[in-house]
Amino acid sequence: MDRESGNMVIIPMDHGTSMGPIKGIIDLAEIVNRVADGGANAVLLQKGMPQHGHRGYGRDIGLIIHLSASTSLGPDPNDKVQVCTVEEALKMGADAVSVHINIGSETESSQLHKLGMVAEDCNHWGMPLIAMMYPRGKNIKDPNDPEAVAHVARAGAELGADIIKTNFTGDADSFKTVVEGCPVPVVMAGGPKANSDEEFLAMVRDAVEAGGRGVAIGRNVFQHDNPGAMTRALTLVVHKGRSVEEAMEALR
Repeated sequence: MDRESGNMVIIPMDHGTSMGPIKGIIDLAEIVNRVADGGANAVLLQKGMPQHGHRGYGRDIGLIIHLSASTSLGPDPNDKVQVCTVEEALKMGADAVSVHINIGSETESSQLHKLGMVAEDCNHWGMPLIAMMYPRGKNIKDPNDPEAVAHVARAGAELGADIIKTNFTGDADSFKTVVEGCPVPVVMAGGPKANSDEEFLAMVRDAVEAGGRGVAIGRNVFQHDNPGAMTRALTLVVHKGRSVEEAMEALR
């Protein structure tokens, strides 16, 4: 979290478990260094990766350890299981931990149980907890529906999360209802790669104007042609309140 703005720019790079060695995270150390130079506050990694990629020299950057996993090859990719403990993350020097919960999935109940238990461990150790809360499942027609997103965000806070990462609902007015209904900070998830840089930065700007406290964005950063410049553009919007046009200048 930025001390001046109180907002955060987090770059998740846990995709290797769910999607494999995709473009942008082949050389993890290189991409972590590039987003660190761009001003990101933290990267988010699975427990086996800090030794291969977390920046150990030069500019400091926060470390968030992800406690959840599933793969796209499994019978139910929405079934997130716990693969790391808060105690393990502490031993790695983590600044925070995160869990992924798919509300509406067939294993929603077990995932909610794990969230509650992880929250208890985080309270015990004084470890900040980020909950990635998504409406996902066979009966979820629109994962960006404002009512559904507001529901999952509130559920995460109700069960003890300190920060909620969730889907952007399409515009500032609807995302404001998500933020207002959640008593802890909400950050915008990045989702699939955007159609254009300008469209992507406009969504970020709308999310911040709605009261969002920043972003947790992976592919739209690490798969960008210039990840460092895109990170700098994000920090201008999230931390400095700059316009989309000013952020685009940072990319050029």
